[in-house]
Amino acid sequence: MAKVIVVGGGAAGLVAAWRAATLGHAVTLLEANGRLGVKLRISGGGKCNITHDGPPNALLAGFSREQGRFLRHSLHAFDNGAVLALLRREGVETYTRDNGRVFPLDRPGSAAAVVAAFETLARRAGVEVRTGARVTALRGDAPRLECLLLDDEQITTDAYILATGGASYPETGTRGEVLGWLKGLGAPVRPWFPALAPIPLQRPRPAWEGVSLRGGELRLSAGPEGRRLAACAGDFVFTKSGISGPAALGLSQATERARREGPAWLTYASVLDPPETMDARLQAEQQMNPRLLAATWLQRHLPERLVDPLLQEAGLDRSLMLKDLPKTGRKALVALVTGLPLGEPQTVPLTRGEVAAGGVDLTAVDPRTMALRGWDNLRVCGELLDIDGPVGGYNLQAAFSTGFVAGSFI
Repeated sequence: MAKVIVVGGGAAGLVAAWRAATLGHAVTLLEANGRLGVKLRISGGGKCNITHDGPPNALLAGFSREQGRFLRHSLHAFDNGAVLALLRREGVETYTRDNGRVFPLDRPGSAAAVVAAFETLARRAGVEVRTGARVTALRGDAPRLECLLLDDEQITTDAYILATGGASYPETGTRGEVLGWLKGLGAPVRPWFPALAPIPLQRPRPAWEGVSLRGGELRLSAGPEGRRLAACAGDFVFTKSGISGPAALGLSQATERARREGPAWLTYASVLDPPETMDARLQAEQQMNPRLLAATWLQRHLPERLVDPLLQEAGLDRSLMLKDLPKTGRKALVALVTGLPLGEPQTVPLTRGEVAAGGVDLTAVDPRTMALRGWDNLRVCGELLDIDGPVGGYNLQAAFSTGFVAGSFI
């Protein structure tokens, strides 16, 4: 039996501690916050998007090729079915949305119930939990970590599992400083980078706050007339400072990279047909229904709350009928539904992302044990790894799975 310290009481740390304890090890879990699972409680907009539905290979396809290859062993070792079975045994029932995202049943305190279930599992297995215990430094030279430093304490043990998270939402305790400590120990790391974050705009539309666009595609290009750089299908919502929601989060990392390299421009296509096709359809509508208001036609494709301000910006009167619509007006309407201009992005905030890209370079970690290569007694898991999957429960599943593997091989 080994003595094990797990640092971080989030998704990966809770599973790692529980798993190691079930294998007979003496485990202490250190959490800097006053309670466990602070970030887990706010995942999925506070509803706790536990995982994503589907077989392991389908989940792996959601990650980049490098990340999917790294996660293959852990996702097969502890898949979404195993996670949900554990929760069911603790009384947490779940449901799957049409988009494959899995949530606890929508009851008061449902996210807290998920955290409580994992905490119960860990404590029942014999894990000693210490909250308010912030690690301030790591000490050692390869191949062995010698100790952890807390504010007023030095802790030495047989094995260490680091599950401290990334650098997003620092108010939840994920400040990202451990990455710098690992770099100081010689581990190869990639700097933190914003991912799955809201996108601020140079020209925000605070009057449109709360308006959602659905069923289309958010597009990123190199300037208003530049080449297409990336796109993300799905919904988004206007905020006071820009845009958020699944499509915005999914495109945030590419947007920030493009913004740093040169001109970046965002549009949203409510209709995926090319402009030429939509123009032909609108001309046909003019012939078939000449007295239809241009505003009514636009409202078929965009939320009513946007119609009047967009018509005004296009210089079109709300009472204008299709029969009186000039060619320039027709082109303007088509442009609005096939590529509504959102404009230039501002700096995408690292601290507001659901996850942060970057972390310990995956080539430095054994995917079958989560051991940091060159170190006998050091494991890393969860968001501390350079893993950033799409929105929808993928990243939590990766945290659960890598935590399980880290706790399995002490």
